[in-house]
Amino acid sequence: MPNSVWQLLESSARDQGARPAIKDASKAWTYEEWFVHCRKLAQGLLDIGLRPGDRLAIHAANREEYLSCYFAAAATGLILVPLNTRLTDGETKDILRDSGCSLVLGKGIWSFEEERYGRLLTAKGENLQPIAAADETPAQIYYTSGTTGRPKGVILTHGNLLSHAQMSIAALQLSKTDVWAHVAPLFHLADAWATFAITAVAGSHVLQSEFAAEATLELIAAERISITNLVPTMLNRMVRHPRAGNYDYSSLRLLLSGGAPIASRVVAEIHAVLGCEYVQTYGLTETSPFLTMSILPQHLRALPDAEQLAYRAKTGRPLPGIDLQIVDADGRQVEADSKQVGEIRVRGRTVSPGYWQNPEADAESFRDGWFYTGDLAVLDGEGFVDIVDRKKDVIISGGESVYSTEVEQRLFEHPAVLEAAVYGREDPEWGERICAAVVLEAGEDLSAEELIAFCRQELAPFKTPKEIRFMAELPRTGSGKISKRLLRSS
Repeated sequence: MPNSVWQLLESSARDQGARPAIKDASKAWTYEEWFVHCRKLAQGLLDIGLRPGDRLAIHAANREEYLSCYFAAAATGLILVPLNTRLTDGETKDILRDSGCSLVLGKGIWSFEEERYGRLLTAKGENLQPIAAADETPAQIYYTSGTTGRPKGVILTHGNLLSHAQMSIAALQLSKTDVWAHVAPLFHLADAWATFAITAVAGSHVLQSEFAAEATLELIAAERISITNLVPTMLNRMVRHPRAGNYDYSSLRLLLSGGAPIASRVVAEIHAVLGCEYVQTYGLTETSPFLTMSILPQHLRALPDAEQLAYRAKTGRPLPGIDLQIVDADGRQVEADSKQVGEIRVRGRTVSPGYWQNPEADAESFRDGWFYTGDLAVLDGEGFVDIVDRKKDVIISGGESVYSTEVEQRLFEHPAVLEAAVYGREDPEWGERICAAVVLEAGEDLSAEELIAFCRQELAPFKTPKEIRFMAELPRTGSGKISKRLLRSS
């Protein structure tokens, strides 16, 4: 494995230069063509005065320039700051101020369509002397979404990214024949990690500027996509699209998903409609991102389909090289009984060294050599982790702890429910009352009373929602996750 992010591209261009590397709406390049382009961009950034350690921001939809900036920044020793395009101007300015960015590339700033960006690409790329990077050299800063107060920038080093690429290649058996669809936003690690892993094996990158259910289905068929990572909401909309059966998905071998719980019935629909294997993932920006995957060991593949689906919908087992524990408030590991709840803490080469110039946040999350995730989970006898809630999202109602994912799973079982999010709101009698925001399938009609009665059939009374809001769309963070903070405040 190369010892810097830049060398991933350099190695593939040297060994597999004729292979297809990138395709977006405007261009298709081989690895050799992409490598030449990235060298010019890197030298152009140096020629305008940027220096190693400077922060370079990018604000754009998925396109070739995004992938190229990841590698050009690595070659020059710049620290790339991917900007969430869904943030307000004020939130974006806070991030630029916190990171001390020297330059912003993207729409409306140093636009990719304008002349001065084009001048960067006239540099003599053959003169480039790539910066030597150590494992601990910062490569990127990602600002976490959905937070309040001061922005929190996660530092990822060359060592973090290379270790994650190596781990993912082995776990997912990635190869040069793989074609990855960049559909989820490249400013988020749920997709950006594949920039490095797919390049390392000289696979192909196909970019879609934004998600749309049928357009993504069509992309999979037309570009012979073999693998991608999408959030459950996207997958739900895709497999339930009325024209989902019109396309050929025979190239698709694996769909990854994470960021939210997924119902077993949706996993079953993925198998039925798309005909590929499904793997649930779990991770955080601070961990590059993946910590677990629901890849079934061989002995579980002999189980009946329904039991296999239940395992595939779990958070998954820790990947090799990840030291993961679920611990109680005193730091003791919980029993593997699928009942005892604890917080996930991790350590390993993919874990961030900390936050950008934020010692208070470091002290809160990084303790005694461990990163404390803030996620609560249980562990089963097969070593599968299953998230039950974020610590901050646990609902205390009438003195009882209610984990939102359990209630959401029951809501998902109703055939009229497309999406659901469970959260707590202040209540003078119960402390917090359990609320649910629900999006119904198109054409469905369901009352709050009917849905509450459906929940009551399987849930204890203290877990059953007291209030249900029907919405056309759930509020989301920039990564596509449902924002319970916005639900609680609305």
